[in-house]
Amino acid sequence: MPVSSPSTTQPPTLTLESVDVWLSGRHVLRDVSFSLGPGSVTGLIGPNGAGKTTLFKVILGLLHPQHGRVSVPGADGSAHRSHGPVGYVPQKLVFDPDMPLRARDVVALGLDGDRWGVPLSWRRRRGPVEEMLEAVGAAHLGDARVGDLSGGEQQRVLVAHALVGRPSLLLLDEPLANLDIRAEQEVVELLARIAEDQNVTVFISAHDMNPLLQVMDHIVYIADGRTVNGTTDEVVRSDVLSGLYGHHVDVLGVHGRILVVAGRDDQAQLGEGHGHDHLDIPDEPGVVSVL
Repeated sequence: MPVSSPSTTQPPTLTLESVDVWLSGRHVLRDVSFSLGPGSVTGLIGPNGAGKTTLFKVILGLLHPQHGRVSVPGADGSAHRSHGPVGYVPQKLVFDPDMPLRARDVVALGLDGDRWGVPLSWRRRRGPVEEMLEAVGAAHLGDARVGDLSGGEQQRVLVAHALVGRPSLLLLDEPLANLDIRAEQEVVELLARIAEDQNVTVFISAHDMNPLLQVMDHIVYIADGRTVNGTTDEVVRSDVLSGLYGHHVDVLGVHGRILVVAGRDDQAQLGEGHGHDHLDIPDEPGVVSVL
């Protein structure tokens, strides 16, 4: 079971061993095993419906596997809480622009938002909140209404919220979705810097690996609940992905991007979206996908 670099000399931050999950009679995760090391950046890559969100729910303790083991050192059965060994940035949060909630208020909720009773005093919260806003390059946004911020700015605030409890593992579910190319690159660079500066294990789910290629130490590629993992060069190969998908897959390089072409030599239409080329495909033979 490979452990993601760079900190392979330290104990893994996250380990999954032979994890199987069944939901409504469907085998959603199949014998999933991998480990992630401290300070690493890992992409969880795969098409929609492949099992990425289910895998995150298992790591967060929101779903329990029927078979296998999940280990997050320091977790006490409540890894889904904001304050603890796992920080989490969900896929979609919509903030009403009229809601009087400042960016620093959102970050502060990461310290005591899961607690009942009297909240921590602002005097006790101020230092960690301001420190984390600074760490994500959002100190100037502290007094702004979070609903007025751009998508990239909101992502910075949400990352600060997830990190303020000092987790060892940060999960981000499709953090690049709906961002323009500039904001996408800024968020990727931010996450790589956080992994290095704070020795946090960063685990990012995405359907497109290309924005992450320059920062990923490790990749977990998932299709139909099955995974392969290793470095990008070890995993993103025709023979490896053909075995994962169960039919022939070609891996192509086009203008510095990676295309995964699965199935027969049927024609597929090349489209444009999100500011760059993509191939839109359902996950079945005879179609094409960019992952």
